[in-house]
Amino acid sequence: MCTEVLVALDNGMESEAKINHQNKLRVVLVSPAAADANNGNWHTAHRWSQFLSGHCDTTVCQHWPTTSAPIGTEPQVLIALHARRSADSVTAWAAAYPTHRLILVLTGTDLYRDILTDASAQQSLHLATQLVVLQGAGLAALPVLYQAKARVIYQSAPRLTFFDKSRRDFCAVMVGHLREEKDPLTFMSAAALLCSTPLKFEHIGQALEPLFETAAHAAMQANPNYRWLGGLPRAKTRQHIKRAHVLVIASRMEGGAHVVLEAVQSGTPVLASRISGNVGMLGADYAGYFELGNAAQLATLLQRCSAEPAFLAQLQQQCAQRADLFDPHEEKRRVINLVLGLNPSRL
Repeated sequence: MCTEVLVALDNGMESEAKINHQNKLRVVLVSPAAADANNGNWHTAHRWSQFLSGHCDTTVCQHWPTTSAPIGTEPQVLIALHARRSADSVTAWAAAYPTHRLILVLTGTDLYRDILTDASAQQSLHLATQLVVLQGAGLAALPVLYQAKARVIYQSAPRLTFFDKSRRDFCAVMVGHLREEKDPLTFMSAAALLCSTPLKFEHIGQALEPLFETAAHAAMQANPNYRWLGGLPRAKTRQHIKRAHVLVIASRMEGGAHVVLEAVQSGTPVLASRISGNVGMLGADYAGYFELGNAAQLATLLQRCSAEPAFLAQLQQQCAQRADLFDPHEEKRRVINLVLGLNPSRL
């Protein structure tokens, strides 16, 4: 028996897609990260599988082929996150099902490093029938040859209720595992430059490289206003973001940082390194950028935010203007339209 699923489009019209509930579209979603990694790739895979649950039979796995799929059922669509790390799954799928759809979701390290130099990532790009980037500037980062088969799907998070921060000491939070791509040393250095001020600094994320763990411990010893909190559950992390006056993202490369949209959806403005992935999330005219790796510029912005209410309000307003991009209903609509094969020109 078939029923009709109505997927709302931007122009207010609705597109009908027939779903056979006895024989749903069978989708395999490959995420190289497992749940215990608690990173952006896994959260994207988990969220998309939930979006699709009413429309498709979805299997989430770290590699394909997988033994977790129902026996005797042929999958019809592969969604792979990460061009390089999912390259074996992409290659195996293309060989097994050369006429089936293969959707590749590109991360920051894909767009801004791997597809430029890594042969396996370049092969994934070639084999994919469709590409997804997670922020507006991502399309321009693709080779021109592949831009026509790409679309933008912003990630999302629910909006949190307003939290009055006026009585709290000014606090900046940085969220991201301590690794090279996130550039945690810039945040630590900016905190050190402001160690004689009352500004507070919270740093959330697992230490994935010993160098940064050592640096975080040293920063805490030298500056009582800097606290490295380690890895925290997502819900608790969101509460820290909500209660902070600003979120800092100092990354060297990002495909579309989830913490940026979580901050926007929490009413917390962002101070961001001026890289393509952040500009694609916050807009070219955003006033809260600092040059990559420039701790002094970041420290100056932090001082302005703490001392100039009008500047902080400007950043909040600019972030609020982007909030609709990161609405869960909008992401769900776009993911369903993508997987059901609806015309991307109507998105």
